[in-house]
Amino acid sequence: MPQKQILKKFRTQKDEYVSRDQLTSDAGISDTQLKDEILSLKKEGYIIDSSPELGYRLIKTPNRLLPYEIQLDLTTNFIGQEIHHYSEVDSTNEVAKELAEKGAPEGTIIIAESQRSGKGRRGKKWLSPSGGVWMTIILRPDIPLSQAPLLTLVTGVAVAETLAQDCNLDVGIKWPNDILIGEKKVCGILTEASARGKELEYVVVGVGIDLNVDVEAFPPKLREGATSLKRELDKEIPGVKLVQDFMVNFENLYNEFTQGQLTEILNQWRRLSKTIGSYVEVHQKGRTVRGEAVGISKEGILILEMDDGSLQKVISGECIHYKGKL
Repeated sequence: MPQKQILKKFRTQKDEYVSRDQLTSDAGISDTQLKDEILSLKKEGYIIDSSPELGYRLIKTPNRLLPYEIQLDLTTNFIGQEIHHYSEVDSTNEVAKELAEKGAPEGTIIIAESQRSGKGRRGKKWLSPSGGVWMTIILRPDIPLSQAPLLTLVTGVAVAETLAQDCNLDVGIKWPNDILIGEKKVCGILTEASARGKELEYVVVGVGIDLNVDVEAFPPKLREGATSLKRELDKEIPGVKLVQDFMVNFENLYNEFTQGQLTEILNQWRRLSKTIGSYVEVHQKGRTVRGEAVGISKEGILILEMDDGSLQKVISGECIHYKGKL
């Protein structure tokens, strides 16, 4: 891809002009094509200075999750080696399922700058304006169908550890699929599996991170329990590095998971959990369960200690934390 070669050349000669001859030679294009590629990069948000004598110089890179930016220094073996980028889609999970059905390889990433109909669990709408990380990973693990939901926990650990490392924030996980800063949600995860009979075909894992999102623009009901990295750190966050670091962390944990090393991942999840030790209310279809969350099983099932001292397993539902008993 000519643009990728041009950007690589700019980076090897950082803050310096690169001659037209060097750029056309490296990219294997004509001078006319070079002008078209430079114009295209400018439209993408790159600020590039030009000089008739000296050539071109990259002044500023846009803070956008563009495929060639993510892949330039990406060290993964398969996660993100193929990226599909969109300005806007209804849902990255839906696009991922379409691509998976057509044979897209494991590790393919779908990224959108915004979603019109982002999805949360239980059919809830997930607000996905510009400034966030809205992405879905296509996976083809050789695991029993029953283990597919555990990928939500694997992804949660990867996101939480990435945010903690990169942003030095108090990051935790709320069962089953929310990432919190303090007690406010900064990320949601949606895992969907496709099977033929009892055989797992593929899994798509959607990750939505409120990166540089303006939370104040959310409806009042959603604004109350949400935050963004920009809001927490009071500055704009470079998205590319965060996504690259997440992909590396996720690939490492995913490899451990598919190799049967689940115990340590579950221990990591428990250490990061803000649910365990909290009194919670879990809303399920037609009923509500209340109790103290005392752990999760090796299947990712939440274990509650009820007020009468008995233990109850909760497979799914919307979990709400309370500081004290109701």
